[in-house]
Order: sequence, then C-alpha cells, then structure tokens
Amino acid sequence: MRALITGSTGFVGPYLKKELESHGYEVFGLDRDNPENLQSVFCGDIRDYGFVEGVLKDVLPDEIYHLAGFSSVKKSFEEPELTAEINVGGTRNVLETVRKFCPKSKILIVSSADVYGNPKKVPINENEETQETSPYSKSRIDQEKLVDEFKDLFIVVSRSFNHTGPGQPEIFVLPDFVKQIVEVEKGIKDPIIFTGDLNVIRDFSDVRDVVKAYYLLLQKGKKGEIYNVGSGNGYNLADLLNKIIVLVAIKIEVKRDPSKMRPVEIMELVADISKIVQDTGWKNSYSMDETMKDLLNYWRLKINI
Repeated sequence: MRALITGSTGFVGPYLKKELESHGYEVFGLDRDNPENLQSVFCGDIRDYGFVEGVLKDVLPDEIYHLAGFSSVKKSFEEPELTAEINVGGTRNVLETVRKFCPKSKILIVSSADVYGNPKKVPINENEETQETSPYSKSRIDQEKLVDEFKDLFIVVSRSFNHTGPGQPEIFVLPDFVKQIVEVEKGIKDPIIFTGDLNVIRDFSDVRDVVKAYYLLLQKGKKGEIYNVGSGNGYNLADLLNKIIVLVAIKIEVKRDPSKMRPVEIMELVADISKIVQDTGWKNSYSMDETMKDLLNYWRLKINI
C-alpha cells in the first residue's frame, strides 16, 4: 500500500508517517519544505496545480491524507485570501488530480472543529450547524463543501478538535504556555508568562492518538461522511496552565497579553465522538497529564542551555 501525506513535514505529518509505516505502508510526502532532505518528500506549493498533478501522477497512492493547510485562526484575519487559496484551492487541486490519475484512491480531508463556531450545546455532534466566525473557519467550511463536487471519489472528512504533543510549534496555545514556563525554569526570563483568554474550554487530544484515528477513518470510515476527532473531554485553559505550573513547582505570575487574543473567540468546543467510536472502534489512549509531561520534557530538551 502506498500513502501520500500532504503537509508531511508539519507537526502531525511525521507522527502519521510513523503510524502508517507500522502498518506496512510505503509513505510519500508533499510539502513546501523538506528539512531532513527526505527522498520520499516532494517539495512545492499545493496551490500550484502542475506541481500537485506531477506528484499524484508519480506516486499513484492508494490512500491520501490531506493535512496541508493554513492552520492559524489568528493569522487568518491578517491573510484571508491566502487562507482560502491554501485550504480550498489546494484541496481542489488534490481532488482534481486524484480524479484524473488515481480515482480509486481513498482520501482523508482534515478539517477543523472551528467550523462549529459558538455551538448551542456541547458536546457537539456532526449534525450541528456550521458557522463562519473567522476567515479560517470559512475556508474549512468551503473545503468541506468540495466533497459534494467529487462524489465519485472516496472521501472522508475529519473535523479535528485541538490536539497537541511533542514537536508542536509555540504558535499554538499549550506549547506557548510550556515554552514560556521552561524559559522561566531555566532562568532565561522573569517568572511571568503572558497568555490570551484563559476562560475558553477546549477538547484536547494527543497527536499520537489523532494519527491512529486518521488511519482508522480510511480503513473503516464511510464514504462521504464527516467525523469528529477529539477526546470528548472539555479542558479549561486556566486549569491546564495551572497543571503545567505545578509540574515545574515554580511560582509564576500570569498576565494577559492583548496581542494573544483572537478578534473573535469561541468559548467552548467539546466533541461528541460517538460516531467515530462506533464506526472505527477508535479510542484515546493518552491522558492529558501524560501529554503535558511529554510536552514539558520536549521543550526542556529543545531549550537546552
């Protein structure tokens, strides 16, 4: 079996590659960058149809895991057109070339829980109405609509809730907390950390569990269906921050930084995961305590002075 991962050198891609290889797959990647100079990674822009066409024609994958995307809600307000070009236009390029060269390939499109906006109730199931609350969420909603244009292809959509783990960059909330705390621990900065809104509640999973979900969705998920991928648990950011501070046993002052606030904030997102559990048997195996300890140890090694 051959698999192609778009966005293969980002945070999730290497974890997914490892998961697929454990099942005997030959794995290829598509990304803007190839920091390890891997021969199996094709380097280029997913917005370039000719580039995407060349990769698909060369690899002819049995499965495609479409991770590539513009993923920052905050930055999407600054670059709405780029957000749409990557998330919608890039996805269209993939689907059109699949239809042309390998129409029997199975495709996983990774969308986002942000499409739910501020839901009327939680946990949220897949039938909840979508809401455009940012250029990012609009791009994901438009990305999902492409499935209707390509009904001849085997496509499954993952509405992924927050996930984290070792290697996630500090533009995301938990690595941002941990990086700042480790800098305090190592004496690099004063015992003050800056945060955005700590009152929000999010559903966090470990990236190592999430990639197992992605694999199972193309083995057991149903064509044309949308699945929530999350833990089913809501975590208050203030509580998670306090847990990390307790782990380092240092007195740290917490201050709000307006630059870390989103123009529009979704206050609570928690997944109803009964559909993916029923159809695939997937379950989370990492606890948040384990994930945060691993995240802390990762940054302790990364910030090695």
